[in-house]
Amino acid sequence: MLLLEVISGERLAKPERGKMRVHKISNVNKALDFIASKGVKLVSIGAEEIVDGNAKMTLGMIWTIILRFAIQDISVEETSAKEGLLLWCQRKTAPYKNVNIQNFHISWKDGLGFCALIHRHRPELIDYGKLRKDDPMTNLNTAFDVAEKYLDIPKMLDAEDIVGTARPDEKAIMTYVSSFYHAFSGAQKAETAANRICKVLAVNQENEQLMEDYEKLASDLLEWIRRTIPWLENRVPENTMQAMQQKLEDFRDYRRLHKPPKVQEKCQLEINFNTLQTKLRLSNRPAFMPSEGKMVSDISNAWGGLEGAEKGYEEWLLNEIRRLERLDHLAEKFRQKAAIHEAWTEGKEEMLQCRDYETASLSEIKALLKKHEAFESDLAAHQDRVEQIAAIAQELNELDYYDSPSVNARCQRICDQWDALGALTQKRSEALQRTEKLLETIDQLYLEFAKRAAPFNNWMEGAMEDLQDTFIVHTIEEIQVRQLVPQRDQALIEEHARQQNNERLRRQFANQANVIGPWIQTKMEEIGRISIEMHGTLEDQLTHLRQYEKSIVNYKPKIDQLEGDHQLIQEALIFDNKHTNYTMEHIRVGWEQLLTTIARTINEIENQILTRDAKGISQDQMNEFRASFNHFDRDHSGTLGAEEFKACLISLGFDIANDAQGEAEFSRIMSIVDPNRMGLVTFQAFIDFMSRETADTDTADQVMASFKVLAGDKNYILADELRRELPPDQAEYCIARMAPYTGPDGVPGALDYMSFSTALYGESDL
Repeated sequence: MLLLEVISGERLAKPERGKMRVHKISNVNKALDFIASKGVKLVSIGAEEIVDGNAKMTLGMIWTIILRFAIQDISVEETSAKEGLLLWCQRKTAPYKNVNIQNFHISWKDGLGFCALIHRHRPELIDYGKLRKDDPMTNLNTAFDVAEKYLDIPKMLDAEDIVGTARPDEKAIMTYVSSFYHAFSGAQKAETAANRICKVLAVNQENEQLMEDYEKLASDLLEWIRRTIPWLENRVPENTMQAMQQKLEDFRDYRRLHKPPKVQEKCQLEINFNTLQTKLRLSNRPAFMPSEGKMVSDISNAWGGLEGAEKGYEEWLLNEIRRLERLDHLAEKFRQKAAIHEAWTEGKEEMLQCRDYETASLSEIKALLKKHEAFESDLAAHQDRVEQIAAIAQELNELDYYDSPSVNARCQRICDQWDALGALTQKRSEALQRTEKLLETIDQLYLEFAKRAAPFNNWMEGAMEDLQDTFIVHTIEEIQVRQLVPQRDQALIEEHARQQNNERLRRQFANQANVIGPWIQTKMEEIGRISIEMHGTLEDQLTHLRQYEKSIVNYKPKIDQLEGDHQLIQEALIFDNKHTNYTMEHIRVGWEQLLTTIARTINEIENQILTRDAKGISQDQMNEFRASFNHFDRDHSGTLGAEEFKACLISLGFDIANDAQGEAEFSRIMSIVDPNRMGLVTFQAFIDFMSRETADTDTADQVMASFKVLAGDKNYILADELRRELPPDQAEYCIARMAPYTGPDGVPGALDYMSFSTALYGESDL
């Protein structure tokens, strides 16, 4: 009875103090009844045999007590007693060569098993490297002596008996080994505590790394957006068509080379954020709140600003190119008309200033007058051209033509020359008319002479007229007109060929765009169906989606080919296409949305698998959750509004009455499923909420208790203790984050593991 009280820690019934046989039997029965009360079946063991000194029965009873109180409570990974003790031995001796524990008899004959157990827990007690398998006596005696001297384990076994027996006694070995288990139980508890802490810290470190990655990726993406928007908002035009086309080429590079990786980064950022929040919820950690200005919504808003600037920039580029095309056309037209006019006016001032009429006869004057009248008519006809030149110059000014100063100067020279020609024409006309009147008077004096010399005069006048007619024929201009006709024909032929090529480019682009556009839309719809329909397991859906992702990625060369055709269209200055409703920007945006959607959908399924596995949700339960969610997601958006979510909860049996208490409860639930207050509930948040109470997660109290074990039941822990019990990186992680312990029982260097533990779960601040 005294033995049972010592090893059980409990008080037994009061013993009989008499010395008679009946008193002894009564006391033994009290002991046996206590053993039976602990769930131990005593087979063929009676009080009389024990009192009578039956050695076999007595040994049987002692073994039963050992088995119940020294071995039965041993448990390793849901095994118990003998199997648990054997598993513990195997794990502890696994790293040691020449040790192979398979049982509690012959596996221990060489003594290395005992030495390995001691060395594993107290390596300073045994120099294991000097032990030899072929020297069992030394090994066994070393182990027994060290165990007795340093571990307070009595020598229950004899080395000679073990070596000299083919099969050592299993119960004796098992009993002795259990002493090692109990001797090292403190270390076992510390190891278990350290394992729990390591597991919790690993989760925290992984989550912190994800948070750091998110912050860095968000910062980099926002910085790129910040740098890019001013470039897109720059509306300072270039002076030449070539420079503006280079800007358009730069923009194409941006859309094809620089922006797509950023689209993927933005998508990956959202995926990382959702995955992180899922892992935090599954590990009972508070939700992650990014730094100010780096929320997913902030990045979406910044991205919206980027795309707004981008859309305006492309429209401005195309309008500028149209403007420059118009300007180039007008400038060329101005130069052509100005050149023609300047060629026509060449020598005209000298001709008008010529005083040839001073020595001319009356007939010559009349011829000069006729010629001058013809010039005046020609001058009047050229008035329209001068006005056109001035009008073109004015339009070039209004359209901000870069070379307007030279155009204005040339136009001014033409106008000034035109005014001078007008003045000179008037002056010459008056001079010719005066000379004509004077010569007519002189002619009257010669009239008589003329009548007498009529034949000669007639001949002279005829010859002079012939000469004069030849003089006023515009033969050079007529020849120039004949040269311009074939030039114009050639220009029309070239323009016709250009327009034919433009039409070919339009059809070439349209034929591809009219296939790619609907293909993208179809894929978007198919992905949406896969994500909301319940065909097969989540793994089946994930496999299906990854196959879709592969087929989508393989489609990229067609997008690149379309980009090439679009570049040809822009280089040809084609701004419309009646053969398709799809623009390249439509295709680009659709393609980016498709890549983003497939990546997000795969991530959602992966997070659902994480949640399902962590919380033990069956496929039937997952299907039930999905069916309920889909029923109320009537617009197939993949989210529920607040009222839709409320109706869904009521349909699942939640008691949310239309009163103050019910509204308060619903507000509490919404704060869980919609922490960012977007007014929308995703399916991931929905299943997290539906299963959040079933998760078997570590708590702050459990972590605190584990630290207490490592600290030897102290309210604080020392850096050396952390370094001794935890892996280096995790020990330093704790040391760097634990606050100094301020309790009255503290010592220099004491660390507060309690506030650290609660901070891990968001229950306090570090």
